[in-house]
Amino acid sequence: MSLFHIFALSCLVLCVAAFGYAQQNPPVAPANYDEDKVGDVVLPDPLKTTDGTIVDSPELWNTVRRPELLKFFADEMFGMPPLPLNYWKSAKVQVSYYNFCDSDAINGKALRSQMRIQFFKGEQPNEDDPAAITVLIYTPKNATGKVPAFIGLNFQGNHTVDADPGILLGTIWNRERQPVPAKEEERGVQASRWQIEKILDRGYAVVTAYYQDIEPDFDGGSKFGVRRLIEQKGEPNEGNTIATWAWGLSLIRNFVTIHADDLNIDPDKIIVHGHSRLGKTALWAGAIDPKFAIVISNNSGCGGAALSRRNYGETVHRINTAFPHWFNGNFKKYNLDVNAIPFDQHELVALIAPRPVYIASAVEDRWADPKGEFLSGLHADPVYRLLGTDGIAGVTEMPELNRSVGGTIGYHIRTGKHDVTEFDWEQFLNFADKHLR
Repeated sequence: MSLFHIFALSCLVLCVAAFGYAQQNPPVAPANYDEDKVGDVVLPDPLKTTDGTIVDSPELWNTVRRPELLKFFADEMFGMPPLPLNYWKSAKVQVSYYNFCDSDAINGKALRSQMRIQFFKGEQPNEDDPAAITVLIYTPKNATGKVPAFIGLNFQGNHTVDADPGILLGTIWNRERQPVPAKEEERGVQASRWQIEKILDRGYAVVTAYYQDIEPDFDGGSKFGVRRLIEQKGEPNEGNTIATWAWGLSLIRNFVTIHADDLNIDPDKIIVHGHSRLGKTALWAGAIDPKFAIVISNNSGCGGAALSRRNYGETVHRINTAFPHWFNGNFKKYNLDVNAIPFDQHELVALIAPRPVYIASAVEDRWADPKGEFLSGLHADPVYRLLGTDGIAGVTEMPELNRSVGGTIGYHIRTGKHDVTEFDWEQFLNFADKHLR
């Protein structure tokens, strides 16, 4: 065979291989922002089982339909959290607590506690296994009796939620996926998203931890977070990163519950909240952990409150391509056929019922599909009503900007972009007052 024929054959093989790869990994379609191009959206009925049984009683919901939906979400999207909450009691992993307290923080308004939950193999911590979560807690200093608490993960480190110089500086992950020491000049850079003083003034505690303490946010990050201490089998239904973050939220809630007397926090009034990817995490944590009293989703978009069947903004295909580590392996088989998903996100909201849930959108955050987020709340309403609540309280259309609506299901869409603002927190606090005071 001549060199020419060998070269031609090689080119043919490469072209065929490239074509096969393109067929298996088609390019992601451009994002659609035209409602006329969304198409017909037919949603699964949350009150009808897969065998066609109509769910017409709370008993059928609790014993048949809810477990069925929960299994669908676990098997086909999120995966269950990788560890039980009491896993540290086994011989493989233990937890130690370190407490750093200040009774005069935030201009004298708060008691500040900082606890380090450290995971390690063997009898003692080992620097080679540094997986640990540092939890920052503020409680109102002059509160009488135990107070409700907001629990949420932060994006850039505990030191960024407030300029408080007493917050411990830890380690954060940079854009190059390297752990680096936190810097003094970063203190408080995310303070507008947290509104610590406003929350304290309203009589609530704040509990937060750096989300990448639980697991770094990149494909392969499981080698550096708490999952490095366990052995997963690599099954497509196993919990991935969002499931691990959700586990971390429940672990922190459990930790706060155990120490509720010392922290002056009411363990029955713990609210889980999250923004963006952490809003997705908060919804899943609320669905699988019934001990969260209220669940708040802010700008959670695709994989969160937004309906997957709507071709608007971020899609299942795009999110699984850009963030392959967030959801489990099975979810990727729906990239090009979202209508084959045996559920949609209104049923994720319904899994939280009858506990209050609040969904927040922003008009300029088209990527997160505000209408799709609202529709999830609207179509979860029948489940909430079946369980004896007022659901979304008769709301049928998206409200005007900067107006909170609803009942046990709350919703607002505000002016502005993808963010958490003082306006958002005002609505969250009002919603919490309504249901917990």
